[in-house]
Amino acid sequence: MLLFRWIFMLLVLMAALSFCFYLGTGQRRYRQWSLLLIKWTVVAGLAFFAVLFVGRMV
Repeated sequence: MLLFRWIFMLLVLMAALSFCFYLGTGQRRYRQWSLLLIKWTVVAGLAFFAVLFVGRMV
């Protein structure tokens, strides 16, 4: 569980920093990178809740 929390928090932090870089520089690659990180953050969140759900089932 702790691993999922760290991964989730790091993905959120990296997405926020990438978006700040995009706002500061205006380079589209930072925006694309932040959107990719947000997608993976959603996947990590779904995996986290899937583990919680399976834990409740057992």
